[in-house]
Amino acid sequence: MVTTIQIKDDIKSTLTQMKLFERETYNDVLERLIEDVQELNEETKKEIESAIKEIKNGKYVTHESLPEKWDSDEISNNLVRIGIR
Repeated sequence: MVTTIQIKDDIKSTLTQMKLFERETYNDVLERLIEDVQELNEETKKEIESAIKEIKNGKYVTHESLPEKWDSDEISNNLVRIGIR
């Protein structure tokens, strides 16, 4: 079944820019987007489940315990290393 939908001009322009090739249909572009979101959702669910298991197994560090684990210079160096500072 084929149907017509209404979308704003800027959305149509964005979909046009997302085409992998000129003759790709908007339906194909939308199918790719939906598939990507579904995959991301499944991956995110797995990551959340893994994080919950780690927390239940005590594999976490609280903000309060950070000063005990690292001195302030070490914390600053790690923040710089990961691009926060």
